[in-house]
Amino acid sequence: MKFFMAGTDTPKEQVYDFISQKDFIRAVGRRKEAVARVRLFVPGKGRVVVNGVSVQEYFPYFEWQEMVVAPLKETDIAEKVDISVKVEGGGKKGQAEAVRHGIARALVAHDEGYKKPMRALGFLTRDSRVKERKKPGLKRARRAPQWSKR
Repeated sequence: MKFFMAGTDTPKEQVYDFISQKDFIRAVGRRKEAVARVRLFVPGKGRVVVNGVSVQEYFPYFEWQEMVVAPLKETDIAEKVDISVKVEGGGKKGQAEAVRHGIARALVAHDEGYKKPMRALGFLTRDSRVKERKKPGLKRARRAPQWSKR
């Protein structure tokens, strides 16, 4: 599967030409502290831009890149849409999972037929696990000071 990536061998003007389109589908994906605002442009050429750069540039690890484009691969719609994402907060892995969540939600908003496969793969489920707060009298959320007998 071939994805058009911003910043490779294409001038910047061509990278952002689809972002100026008016017709797009909005979705929000979240994970831990990360929030991803996704725009799905139909029709498109398979371009994926995250915070103004390509997926490969923004997410340096292959695992994160695969995580981001997984909903597109499962639906075989990758070559027919363009995606623009603005993501902030959290770490890179949390951001990658937030982007995946947002893309899956946008695809379901585009076509309800994608809901069943997205749900089966767990892409529509918001992972609500967040860092536990620090409690008074403790060093961290659960770590107590070392006990000394005397």
